[in-house]
Amino acid sequence: MKKLKLYKFILVPVVLLSLQACFVAKDYEQPDIVKEEHYRTDTFPQDSLNMANVSWREIFTDPLLTQYIEEGLENNIDIRIAVQQILAAEAYVKQGKAAYFPTLNANAQVTHQELSSNSQFGSLFSSIDQYELSGALSWEADIWGRITSTKRAFQARYLQTVAAHKAVKTRLIADIASNYYQLLALDEQIRITRQTIENRENSLETTEALKEAGNVTEVGVKQTEAQLYTARAILINLQNQERLLENSFSILLGEAPMQIERTDLSQQEITTELQIGVPAQLLRNRPDVIAAEYNFVNAFQLTNAARADFYPSLTLSATGGFQTLDLQELFDPNSLFATIVGGLAQPIFNARRIRTEYEVSQAEQEQARLNFRDTFLTATREVMDALYSYEAATETIEVRQKEYEAYQTATNYSEELLNNGLANYLEVLTARENALNSSLNLIDARFNQLQSMVDLYQSLGGGWQ
Repeated sequence: MKKLKLYKFILVPVVLLSLQACFVAKDYEQPDIVKEEHYRTDTFPQDSLNMANVSWREIFTDPLLTQYIEEGLENNIDIRIAVQQILAAEAYVKQGKAAYFPTLNANAQVTHQELSSNSQFGSLFSSIDQYELSGALSWEADIWGRITSTKRAFQARYLQTVAAHKAVKTRLIADIASNYYQLLALDEQIRITRQTIENRENSLETTEALKEAGNVTEVGVKQTEAQLYTARAILINLQNQERLLENSFSILLGEAPMQIERTDLSQQEITTELQIGVPAQLLRNRPDVIAAEYNFVNAFQLTNAARADFYPSLTLSATGGFQTLDLQELFDPNSLFATIVGGLAQPIFNARRIRTEYEVSQAEQEQARLNFRDTFLTATREVMDALYSYEAATETIEVRQKEYEAYQTATNYSEELLNNGLANYLEVLTARENALNSSLNLIDARFNQLQSMVDLYQSLGGGWQ
């Protein structure tokens, strides 16, 4: 009989281990979402070099801009929130590791019972006082990998928050640089508009003099006056944009709205060679893609944990301590008691809860996989968009420069001809208006070139290294 009990005791673990070999949790494998055709490299070189690996200090060389980026990384509210999310996820990781160890609870209890005189012991005792001081120990064997899968899910969630923090950092650097360059562009547009206003004020005086001389009519005077008001309206709009942008810039730095000190648009140069690398590098460099993959890993491991709930769980529990009817004899050796229980529980019918949780986890895993793929595809699109935008902006600068020079020359010639009575005043007005618009468009083209460089750096995942 004793031998039979021993065989049974050995047989149960052997059977469980055999089942474990069949139903052990699956290992994670990265889905195949990277293909070379994800980059349209028909006009751009593609090799292992990647500007995302370059420090932002080398990309953005303006001393004031680098100072603002450092300040933003230290004080920005979104950055600080992301840090707290990391700390919360780290706590769950510690919880996942602790799941391998048994749980221990202490219990101190006093029970007072008033007995009925008609009860079994009521004729002997009117009341009973019982005192207990005990501890309970419980441990679950990780046979099917549920605990391991849950721990790995927590780890993936933690790494996802770390990647999300890096994504916030990358986005913050790009936003600060973009806002700074936009302020420089507004400064240049405001300078040109003020100069235009001054020129048009002088032109208005000249036109009034020409009217007195009989060279132009009152219509010419009013049209010159209207152009002056147009330039003033443009200046008001530009100054308002400048104030609003300074307010937004201040918030990025974690500060109240304030005036932003800055340099000049003409001092900004792109010294880093634009290299996009290969598509697979987005999986290592771009934080939002990294975060999307860890989100998929988290869902994958939670599916493993949900699958393990279908199989029996093995738990060992032990309870022991002191129990007595007399408080003075609580720590007497005769008050000791102990209980050891080994249990194997197999879910049979539980209102479909386990099946539902498993099917939901499968659906969430597929959602996470699709989100991972979508994030990667979006990243490749943003890389190519930024690269093409940079090329277009560079070509546009050359065209706009020639356009501005032509309009400026036309303005000078038409004004000279008008002063000599050889030109229609409408030609002068048209030339002046075109020259102003062309100069503002040229500044926009210079800003777009800087912006596309910032977009490319961000889309490749640069800035957090």
